[in-house]
Amino acid sequence: MPEQIFKPVDIMSSKIFGLPVDRDFLLSNHKDIYKKRIEKRQRKLIARVPFLKHYLRKDEKILLMTTGYSPLASPAQYLTGYVFVYLKRAMYVFTNYRIFHIPTTSVGKYRNSIAQIDYSGCESIELKGGTLMVQYGRSGRRESFKAIAVSERKKIRVLLKKCVPLSGTKGHLADRIHLCPRCTRKLAAGKYTCGSCRLEFKSRTFATILAALIPGGGYFYTQHYLIGGINALLEILLIGYSVFLFNDFFNSNPVNMFHLVLTPLIFLYIKIASVFHSTHFIDEFIPKDTTIKPLTTTRKLNRPKTAEQTLKKVASGKILKKDHIQKSGS
Repeated sequence: MPEQIFKPVDIMSSKIFGLPVDRDFLLSNHKDIYKKRIEKRQRKLIARVPFLKHYLRKDEKILLMTTGYSPLASPAQYLTGYVFVYLKRAMYVFTNYRIFHIPTTSVGKYRNSIAQIDYSGCESIELKGGTLMVQYGRSGRRESFKAIAVSERKKIRVLLKKCVPLSGTKGHLADRIHLCPRCTRKLAAGKYTCGSCRLEFKSRTFATILAALIPGGGYFYTQHYLIGGINALLEILLIGYSVFLFNDFFNSNPVNMFHLVLTPLIFLYIKIASVFHSTHFIDEFIPKDTTIKPLTTTRKLNRPKTAEQTLKKVASGKILKKDHIQKSGS
């Protein structure tokens, strides 16, 4: 009994925090040598993603977790440079089937947004320096995931060589596909309602309007409150200063012409940047409801996907039999 009582938890289990893992690979370095510091870091990362159990396939296991930044759209990157990456933090979960891309807040918290990169839909995946380069099979499109954590880079290179079965053959998986945080099904790009569970997501149009009309509005809408506050303060100060300068100009008072021209230009630059940033965040599918609970496996399996499936069940007698049993029992 004493041995059972003091037996360490999870030492030989195939799961960590309820998630299936490949312990031999997860807890070792690139030379397959177990390291305590690696176990500590991987456990810390896995503790952040308990929701992932709803997405994993029957025989899917976690091989490695790391951190980095989400891909940047060119306009957003050109407007603010690499300062923008601090708003695009993300976690990456490598399994034996795919890579989960999980956008997070600046402090690493889950934002109810998740995407997958299926190995079978990729032509190539390689790590160049600290950038994970992915080329999709069907379109040939490339994506770059920058600033992959230094502590996992060597391990990722080994993983990509030994454990990742690339083919580029499955066209329907040949891209980074976002998944619904409630029913876990695939989301269609450009559509802001889940086709399966009808969960609503924030829209690009509304983000653009808020960013254009309200100081910091686009950032607040996409749940970036700190930068939204900074942006709002800057815009208000610039508007106030511009009004002051133009008032003096039209009243024939002495005015610094350099400030008169430069201040509106700076305001315009900040406004355009906020619009680009807000619409870029929307592409990560941010739910309107912030208190989402994933549907249980039983509920997802029992609920017909379409009206056509419902008719098939009726035709096969499954639904009628179930109703007959319930009536007999009553």
